Amino acid sequence: MLKKPTLSFWQIFNMNVGFLGIQFSFGLQQTAVNPIFSFLGAHHEELPLLNLAGPVTGLIIQPIIGAISDKTWSPRWG
Repeated sequence: MLKKPTLSFWQIFNMNVGFLGIQFSFGLQQTAVNPIFSFLGAHHEELPLLNLAGPVTGLIIQPIIGAISDKTWSPRWG
């Protein structure tokens, strides 16, 4: 059985800087999505539901994928 590698403080720090960039770009995207939905014909009353579709899907799907990935450990698949 292979042992999982431990990460140093700086490795974790660098990984989180990358995640910060991802979240920042996601926030910029979210500011532009309502005008796009409106341009595509969504009514003003539908915008909150459309904005919640992604996070609710992530709330359901991400724990399932996380549970599956926690059981997977190999040099090839990570």
